[in-house]
Amino acid sequence: MNARPLPEVRDASVADRTAVVIGGGISGLATAALLARDGYRVELVEAREQLGGRAGSWERDGFRFDTGPSWYLMPEVFDHFFHLLGTSAAEQLDLQGLDPGYRVFFEDHEEPVDIHASVARNATAFEAIEPGAGRALDQYLDSAQHTYEMALTHFLYSSFTRRRELLTMPLLAQAPRLLQLLIEPLERFVGRRFEDPRLRQILGYPAVFLGSSPDRTPSMYHLMSAMDLTGGVLYPQGGFARLIEVIADLAEREGVHLRTGTRATRILTAPEPGRRRPRAVGVEVQDADGTVRTLSADVVVATADLHHVETTMLPPALQTYPQRWWERATSGPGAVLVMLGVEGELPQLAHHSLFFTRDWGENFGAIRGGRVPSPASVYVCRPSATDPSVAPIGHENLFVLVPMPADPGLGRGGIDGGGSAAVESIADEAVAQIADWAGIPDLASRVVVRRTVGPQEFATDLRTWKGGMLGPAHTLRQSAFLRAGNASRRVDSLFYAGSSTIPGIGLPMCLISAELVAKRLRGDRSASPLPEPEPPSRSAPAAPGEAVA
Repeated sequence: MNARPLPEVRDASVADRTAVVIGGGISGLATAALLARDGYRVELVEAREQLGGRAGSWERDGFRFDTGPSWYLMPEVFDHFFHLLGTSAAEQLDLQGLDPGYRVFFEDHEEPVDIHASVARNATAFEAIEPGAGRALDQYLDSAQHTYEMALTHFLYSSFTRRRELLTMPLLAQAPRLLQLLIEPLERFVGRRFEDPRLRQILGYPAVFLGSSPDRTPSMYHLMSAMDLTGGVLYPQGGFARLIEVIADLAEREGVHLRTGTRATRILTAPEPGRRRPRAVGVEVQDADGTVRTLSADVVVATADLHHVETTMLPPALQTYPQRWWERATSGPGAVLVMLGVEGELPQLAHHSLFFTRDWGENFGAIRGGRVPSPASVYVCRPSATDPSVAPIGHENLFVLVPMPADPGLGRGGIDGGGSAAVESIADEAVAQIADWAGIPDLASRVVVRRTVGPQEFATDLRTWKGGMLGPAHTLRQSAFLRAGNASRRVDSLFYAGSSTIPGIGLPMCLISAELVAKRLRGDRSASPLPEPEPPSRSAPAAPGEAVA
């Protein structure tokens, strides 16, 4: 079926304006909800039948697995987002604190180290490993907290549309320290304060959350230790699938029309009188049955992978980030994911467990060089330690993430060993490593459900650049105002959100990216979060599409 003619560009008031959001991950759902709250009539299109994007879920035989994010950090960002929609995290989610927040196993040491929700307990643990490290940790966390507050105040909620935003007196006063934090790698920053390799690895690991490595991540990101080593880690009962469900419900409450099984294929543009640049006027979509349709819009927000959007949905002349831009960019890692349903209990593992190899340099170097590291540093989530809904009684749920090169050539995963030989071999080695290091010799024989996911699925199912699991790495050239911006420079009324753009990788960053789009459309150029509405005096929820003053 042929697409309908291009819609006309019209000058509509906000209450009359339409928006199409491409992508049903957390950033797309959040953007759609915020724009609808501001009075836009919003349609969201998601190519897959399931919402959530990277934050998906999979169920089999009574097990339910989150297939992506599993750390609930920066709770104040979630709280603020929910407040913008007239509710709160406490109302929408059943959040449970984890203690320990996570457990770390080391290749050269039999005893793991637990990281707790208490600064004092963590300082005691550090001191037991290295004399003087407890006091050094206190100072390190003070610096992390200060840097985190600086980032919240000046960077995270800014689209950097005016560079003079960066010339405020408070920020200028901190310019020498900020410059040092930007040019010094996290690895060196930590190494100047701690000697023991275990402590260095614990404090350097946040770089992996940012799609990078400690030797390439600016030390500014030591701010992340202000989250997990101070206030602890939270978990939403029902998993991160529940978080996606809640935000989708809120979007629909605001009047958003959610269309799954609807793939965006082209961003439509038309010339605008009196302006040099064309304007986005809609999105061409293809339904699951092959029907091609046009959705008209005054505003288009693409939250899918930015490489895919720019290089396949726009002609070359209208691409802000063409292929040559991506050839100079640095991808975050790929991954092999392993979902295991296990018979019996696994008390050796915490809710979150990390397995660190002795030679980190080789581990990260192999990934950057396109080689499969062996052994690899591994992350394991055991949500059944906290949430009885994710596994049948008497069983455990394990989600294993093995960072790998962003290389779709490693292949796809499969069920019960049905993936590519490379993916299944990586999974087998990871299971054996967990069994050995954590002291669970019969782990493999107790597995009753198994599914793997490989880089090829990230590339084909989620359309991620190079099959990466996170997005562009947070290197110096890809952080803060040097990261890809959130508005097209070639097409008016075309905006971007998600992990590919500012402020970056992670669920909290994706929520902020949604808010940055809402701020731009409001004409808000500040570096501050949007003001939160007063709590409603009525008990009934806001009507769909109702704007908040």
